[in-house]
Amino acid sequence: MNFSTPERNLALELIRVTETAAIAASAWVGRGEKNLADKAAVEAMRQMINTVDMNGVVVIGEGEKDQAPMLHNGEVVGNQQGPECDVAVDPIDGTSLTANGMNGAISVIALAPRGTMFQPDSSFYMNKIVTGPEAAKEIDLRATTAENIAAVARAKNLSINDITVVVLNRPRHETLISEIRQVGARIRLIQDGDVAAAIETARPDTGIDLLMGIGGSPEGVITAAAMICLGGAIQGQLHVDGKASGPILHTQDLINSEDVFVAVTGITDGELVRGVRYTPFGAVSHSIVMRGKSRTVREIRTEHNLR
Repeated sequence: MNFSTPERNLALELIRVTETAAIAASAWVGRGEKNLADKAAVEAMRQMINTVDMNGVVVIGEGEKDQAPMLHNGEVVGNQQGPECDVAVDPIDGTSLTANGMNGAISVIALAPRGTMFQPDSSFYMNKIVTGPEAAKEIDLRATTAENIAAVARAKNLSINDITVVVLNRPRHETLISEIRQVGARIRLIQDGDVAAAIETARPDTGIDLLMGIGGSPEGVITAAAMICLGGAIQGQLHVDGKASGPILHTQDLINSEDVFVAVTGITDGELVRGVRYTPFGAVSHSIVMRGKSRTVREIRTEHNLR
């Protein structure tokens, strides 16, 4: 994909897409209506994404597995005047977090050249292991929980007791949680939203070293885009009907290009980004935009005049 002319502006355009969705979703924080929050975010994202200079097709859509409102797979997005892109969207990663006013909800979008994003089709779940650049070459989904934690600890020059692993708080992870505790590592259980948690493994000062367990496969592809930008790594294997299916997929299997962009805006507060805050003039948002080719990461605080 030739981003040579519009690439820097495109990054900022993507931030506007996630900002718009996050602000729309923030109106529903704590109101107990996750589908209405999702609907508001999807409608706002759809309106803004179609102003972006790209010829995009949604490859990773949002909402199919729980029949929520969605930007559906195959939907054409952008103003059709820019580069041909595969697009991955999640207007709200953490709909339940938003509805319940809990930390960690984000809006996220990722772009890659046309034909480079893995399409999980009807496989909604993926067993994942994710870590940052220090241990990117050390993780192995085929290894045991203890072996992976020990490998990350060695790579980061930490003791196992200092390693923190993020796991979705689900009954299916009872054995995994027990294994992590047995080796002496720390655990941070999250209720929802594993994209933000996965990105945190590759960001400084989050206190997160590793993400493990089964989560959404679309979120796995978005995570791969972020890992390309941050120098981290993801390995994943699709899960169908509760069983592993197919080969182990590495970062480059999920997105086969370094020419990627990822934009994230906070809806509620988290370690990665702060949530939307309202002021007398409107709202303040906190975002991160990343580019794979240059490994550039920008944090952006935006004041929105909504009056």
